[in-house]
This record gives sequence, structure tokens and C-alpha cells, in this order.
Amino acid sequence: MASREVLVLYYSRHGATRALAQAIAQGIDAVPGAAARLRTVPPVAPLVEQAAPPVPPEGAPYAELRDLEECIGLALGSPTRFGNVAAPLKHFLDSTSGLWLAGALAGKPASVFTSTSSMHGGQESTLLTMMLPLMHHGMLIVGLPYTEAELATTRSGGTPYGASHVAHVSAGGLSEEELRLARALGRRLATISLRLAG
Repeated sequence: MASREVLVLYYSRHGATRALAQAIAQGIDAVPGAAARLRTVPPVAPLVEQAAPPVPPEGAPYAELRDLEECIGLALGSPTRFGNVAAPLKHFLDSTSGLWLAGALAGKPASVFTSTSSMHGGQESTLLTMMLPLMHHGMLIVGLPYTEAELATTRSGGTPYGASHVAHVSAGGLSEEELRLARALGRRLATISLRLAG
């Protein structure tokens, strides 16, 4: 039987959110019958001088609306921008009205993840604001339960709302707790996605 795909859609400026996306994808891929589909979005600018290339020079391909339609679940990630989602990811989400009208995402599970430069940089508010358009689409929000022991012990990222990373706390990349929680979120999302997809 072919694996069912869970979309990991993110924007990353300096690589921290991409590292979280890759850890979540590892968790998804660890669930038998599930496979991660990594996608990113192009940057946006107030003045556009030239279009972004159709394929990014490195990393995941750019997302298309069909990626959302074809997948059985979604992990959505963004760095924090003043406690909110980054503009490139918001720009992509703003293009999903047709999917909303068709109810294409209703009933699919979704998780969120973020990275911040400082401990109080708006992790939780960013995760919560990312949930809002997903709820408008009728998606089912999947968080991290406190049965994940690292939620109670982490001194870096990790919240019940979703996986997170604090860059200044773990400057060498994701901390062990952040990695374990991101993989756990991927496993949880994939497991629930498979159950709901039947």
C-alpha cells in the first residue's frame, strides 16, 4: 500500500524553522503508512523587482494549492514576526479562498510550529494566530499533550500548542528537547491523519 502524505509547509528565513520542519517530517516518516511532503513558500517584498524562480535554489519546493488538497494532514510553520506569522506564509494562506469555498481542508488534522530569536519572542501568540485560518478551513487542531515529558522539562522551545525553537537559548541548532518534541508532533499528526483518512 502506498504511503499517505502529510504536508509540512513552512517559511524559514535563517534555517531554524526549516530545521523544525525537517524534524517534524522525521516523525511523520516514522509512522508506518505515512510520508512527509516538505514544501516552502517564496519570500515577499513591498516592491517586487523580479519574480522568484519557479524552483527554489535549495531546500523544499514551493507549495502549490494542490499540495493542500492532496495531503491527509498539515503541519504549518513560520518564524515569529512580532508575535505573528511571517508575511510570506500569510501571503500563501491568503490565496486559499478557493479551497475554503470548496471545503477541501475541512476535517483534516493540522499542527503548527514556530521559531523565535528569544525566549519571550511571541512563540505562543504566533502558534495561536497560525491556527485561526486553519480553523476557518475547518481543520482539526492537533497539539502536543503533556504526556510528552519534555514539555515539563524543556528550558528552550516546546509548547502544548505546537513545536517551537528558541534560537538564542540553543544557538547550536535545535536542543534535544526541541528535536524530540518536533518528532513527537510529527508522529502524533501522522497517526491521527491516517486514522481520519481511513
